Amino acid sequence: MESANLTLQILQPRENRWIQLRQRPVIAWLTGLSGSGKSSLANAADQTLTAHGRHTMVLDGDNLRVGLNSDLGFSAADRDENVRRAAEAAALMAEAGLIVLVSLISPHRAERANARRIARDLSFLEVFVSTPLQVCEARDPKGLYQRARKGQIPEFTGVSAPYEPPCGPDLTIVTEGRSITDSAQPLVDALLRLSKLP
Repeated sequence: MESANLTLQILQPRENRWIQLRQRPVIAWLTGLSGSGKSSLANAADQTLTAHGRHTMVLDGDNLRVGLNSDLGFSAADRDENVRRAAEAAALMAEAGLIVLVSLISPHRAERANARRIARDLSFLEVFVSTPLQVCEARDPKGLYQRARKGQIPEFTGVSAPYEPPCGPDLTIVTEGRSITDSAQPLVDALLRLSKLP
């Protein structure tokens, strides 16, 4: 009898997990230049969603490169693989029922289209954090633009490597002249709506 119950638990459809969490999963893919505010927005949305009782996870370049992608460098091929692995991890977490906020520059449209394909039938929200290059450079929290302008960082997106803005993002967020809380609110609203069970 015990093994029969175990078999039933293993065979439960993913929707049963979502019902237990009282939410539908969503992948929110935040793309934009370095310094645009992607991670700040993701973390602010994460805190607000948690306060609303939602179950979330933030994936960004920092926490991915510490473990899952620690073997990758910054070549074009490695950067593509970084995005692909992030998409696969996000899809697995969403299958389990989480709202996953992915914060990656992911500069190429093809990379982001592939991330959406990897998500299959899961809700996928492409979020363009539309912050002008000069504003990102003025912020430059890690001094990366300054180093890139000196030639110390080759192939730096926005300086010596291109960024392809989304043609038709699901959501565009402007951070210039706005607080992080205000900027994050449209994202929070969209995720609360998309994650609501029928």
